[in-house]
Amino acid sequence: MVESQLQTLPADEPFPADLPGAEQPWLSILPEFGWAPLNLPELWQYRDLLYTLVSRDLKLRYKQTALGVAWVILQPLLAAGIFSFVFGKVAKLPSGNLPYLVFSYAGLLGWNLFSGILTRISGSLVANSHLIAKVFFPRLILPLSSVGSVLVDFAVAAAMMAGLMIVYHIVPTMMLVLLPIWMAVLMAMALGAGLISAALSVSYRDVQYIIPVLTQIMLYASPVAYSVASVPGKYRWVYQLNPLTPPLEAMRASLLGTPFPDLQTLGISCATALIVLLIGLYSFKRMERKFADVI
Repeated sequence: MVESQLQTLPADEPFPADLPGAEQPWLSILPEFGWAPLNLPELWQYRDLLYTLVSRDLKLRYKQTALGVAWVILQPLLAAGIFSFVFGKVAKLPSGNLPYLVFSYAGLLGWNLFSGILTRISGSLVANSHLIAKVFFPRLILPLSSVGSVLVDFAVAAAMMAGLMIVYHIVPTMMLVLLPIWMAVLMAMALGAGLISAALSVSYRDVQYIIPVLTQIMLYASPVAYSVASVPGKYRWVYQLNPLTPPLEAMRASLLGTPFPDLQTLGISCATALIVLLIGLYSFKRMERKFADVI
């Protein structure tokens, strides 16, 4: 009876409310707008997938390479050797009575942690486009899985740093206990910036080419191969604007006992890292809903 009544209704007449089951005749499905919630507990539900992706990344990282994991040691060691020759021997920049090789290697230890996370997160979505287009899971897992292999590389490089300190008879100070704090600051900055660039690279592949150029510029604009004290006074304020300067200097100070950065600039850098991380998380979640459509 209801079906026959529906067939006789004019097209421009509204659905009659007196028909059986017609209390709620329409169901409207509208897209979400505004900032999406982070929903971090959802990541815990998919933790097995996160572990699997981290394990896959570690296994494939140096597969079919002659030297394998040795590249983790050779890359920063060779770079530190070049910096030691260029900045220590040729430019004769001071290193605070420390061997320039150890001085520059300590700077590279923090820099590689930052640049490694930023670079790998930036390309994590595009590299796993087949998963995003076919399978549902929290997209935030893909960038986070890239952090695991970087931390393993950092642990291996840190062991090499300990070996260099033993060879050159450098005794660490009590400031070494603060090292995880500076690591967390660098990781927060890299994660926040990486999430923004990863989300943008889904629609704009140019980001994949911009990030390596920016990291090269930031490498020489940061106190990695030299200290801020080596910069002329009239230009030093420019380096203080770089949020990477205080944590990199603090990381070197914790390892080698070099002068500690100003606490005010260090606090500003920590606050900046937190802001960048929050902006990156919320920007990623806001753009996440269109990843599968445009990737």
